[in-house]
Amino acid sequence: MMVKLAEVYGFCPGVRRAVEIVERHLRESGPLATLGAIVHNAQVVEELARRGARVVESLAEVGEGAVAITAHGAGPEVFAEIQARGLVLVDTTCPIVRRAQDAARSLAEAGFFVLIHGEESHPEVRGLLAWTQGRGRAALRVEEVPDLPGDHLALISQTTKSREEFWAFVSAAMARFSPKLRKVRALDTTCPETGRRYRAVRALAQEVEALLVVGSRNSANTRKLAEVARGTGLPTFHIERAEEIQLAWFSGLTRVGVTAGASTPDDLVAEVVRRLEELGGVG
Repeated sequence: MMVKLAEVYGFCPGVRRAVEIVERHLRESGPLATLGAIVHNAQVVEELARRGARVVESLAEVGEGAVAITAHGAGPEVFAEIQARGLVLVDTTCPIVRRAQDAARSLAEAGFFVLIHGEESHPEVRGLLAWTQGRGRAALRVEEVPDLPGDHLALISQTTKSREEFWAFVSAAMARFSPKLRKVRALDTTCPETGRRYRAVRALAQEVEALLVVGSRNSANTRKLAEVARGTGLPTFHIERAEEIQLAWFSGLTRVGVTAGASTPDDLVAEVVRRLEELGGVG
């Protein structure tokens, strides 16, 4: 059985940057708290916690004197509270997310109602909504939006959504709301890194007989990557750890492809490849 890696997989630059910022603080300044998981990968979070990065759910829990904003970003009220509490801020917000936050803020200040294509419960989207100062809403489908409060509409996206999905969302919004609109702005804030991974797994599917997608199940970008992989028609298995691999999945197959979400570390992918080699892969 041949094991082939996708051309693009694993840590994106924003996630790698966030982890490196936290690691540098741990080396140079000691323990800190992280306001939520620094990235959506249990193994990364566990390793950072072992080294002194404790996950908290609220700023009231912080006792370390320093707190990290995760790669997903946060709303302006969080930054204000950190300052009010006298905590050292370690901001690991992904630059692509920061761009989306700036867009949400400036569009809302310009009088637009900001409609965000994304999952309302996702931490990145909660932050984006906060930057609209009450002049925004998030939805995955236009049908979820009951109505608009005015005639100025701006549309942006959760960064981990695909560009194609965002523009389909824009088209659906225009079809539904255009009769009442006087001004519309649509700004593609999707991350190019996620798109590269989607294209890479589609290309990989042309060369293999089954696909393994590695990454946490609570990672939105990894779940979407697994969805794209399944869309190729190949048997697709989403796993978090190498130990989940079952030999029966590959019975009679000679070529297996491996990819990983943008929050999946390199060593975890390497463990999966090693496990496949133990089960008969040649690497």
